[in-house]
Order: sequence, then C-alpha cells, then structure tokens
Amino acid sequence: MKTVIVEDEPLIARDLRKMLQVVAPDAEVLATLGSLAAAKAWFASHPEPDLVLMDIQLSDGVSFDLFSQVPLSCPIIFTTAYNEYAIRAFKVNSIDYLLKPVDSEDLQAALDKFRKLRLPTTDFGQQLAALIRDLRPAEPPKPLFKERFMAHFKNTLMPVPAEKVGYFVKNELIYLVTSDHQKLVTDYDAMDEIEQQVNPVHFFRANRQYIIRLESVAHFKTHYNGKLIVKLQSPLNVEVEVSREKASEFRKWLSG
Repeated sequence: MKTVIVEDEPLIARDLRKMLQVVAPDAEVLATLGSLAAAKAWFASHPEPDLVLMDIQLSDGVSFDLFSQVPLSCPIIFTTAYNEYAIRAFKVNSIDYLLKPVDSEDLQAALDKFRKLRLPTTDFGQQLAALIRDLRPAEPPKPLFKERFMAHFKNTLMPVPAEKVGYFVKNELIYLVTSDHQKLVTDYDAMDEIEQQVNPVHFFRANRQYIIRLESVAHFKTHYNGKLIVKLQSPLNVEVEVSREKASEFRKWLSG
C-alpha cells in the first residue's frame, strides 16, 4: 500500500509514520510533504499513491487548493483539528477523517474502511469533488494560526500553548522559551516555518535568530545606528536587536 503523508507539523508526521508501521505493516510511505507547495510539486511529478493522509490546514494554505491544480482520484484520509461541518461532509462522501491528536485505533479503523472501499466501482475522484464543493466557503478562509507548539521536555513531548511562549530562538537548534523561562527544544528546521504559523498580532520576527511575543516585551530603546534594543520581561531578561529597516514595523506592531 503506497502512501503519502501531507502534514506540516514534523512531530505529527513522524507519529503518523510510526503508527502506520504498527497498524499497517504493508504501508510504504513514499513521501512526507510539509507544505501545500511541496505537495503540489510532488503530485505533479509522481504517479498517484494508493492512499494519502492529508492535513486540511497547512502552513501555506488549505489543502483543498491542491485539487484545483493537481487532479487526484486516489482515496484520501484527512486529518483535522477543526469543526463539525467538515466531519459531516466526510461522512456523506465516504472519505474518512481523523481528529488530531490522531489515535492509533482511529487510524486502524480508517484504514479498514479504506480497504473495504477500495473497489473498482468506487469513484474517489467524484467523491473528492463533491467534498470540496461541500467544504469550500463562499469567501477565502481566514488564516489559521497555531494555538500550541510541541516541544521536547526531558524524555517526553509536551504541548505549549501559544500564550505561554516567551520567544523562539535559533542557536543551531530552534528553541521555544516559555514565559517562565523554560528552554525547550523544538523539531523545527527553520525560523521561517514558525513565522508562517504564529499569529502576527502576538509575534514579531525581530531578526534571523529571534521571534518574540508581544506580552514578553518590557521596553526598548533606540541605538545610535538606528537599531532598536528590545528588553524582554523578567524572568526572560533577554535583549533582542531589531534592525533599522524593521524598526518602524516593530513600533507599529507594538502600538497595535
């Protein structure tokens, strides 16, 4: 069973792969794609797999936008953290869904349903087209921002609510530092990836190394060369530079 995973959260993608190995040993994961752009490129240049596990809300758009550019006829199991209207549509169109966090038993049940539906008379392309008609809103969806971030704590993973984040910092690895000064390792590879997922009302990309949260800012001062020196609240007590080019943008962000 050739499978592709489309999921922008590295930890969830990794967990899906592990669960697949357990509940479906015959599954071969051909690719794990972390964005809408990566999915478009992959499906445009590769044969369709037997099955796709796909998140609805990706960091660079809604996965339904993929189907208007790359027609897919293979069955898809969607993963979603969002609401009931989607669940009703999935049921009507006989394409399964998994609510996050994904449970291995739910994944097993979805795969069982996939195998039962995997008949020559099953037109998944037609079902998918009906699903998109049911789900696509009249207006473009508003961007959805992450409400929590997964990070390593000792030998475990823990979710950190966005409001508990003090700042993100890159120093070889990318760390999440909580407002009470816990420094936790994330699985992100690039600060750009985080910047796309945080709410810009609350977070600001100060420089290549730092993304800071509004509520963490204590005060700032202007350096002689036009840069800003931002001091974060105790117990963080970090000074972060904002370049002269971004100084005006920072002041506007801070003032709301």
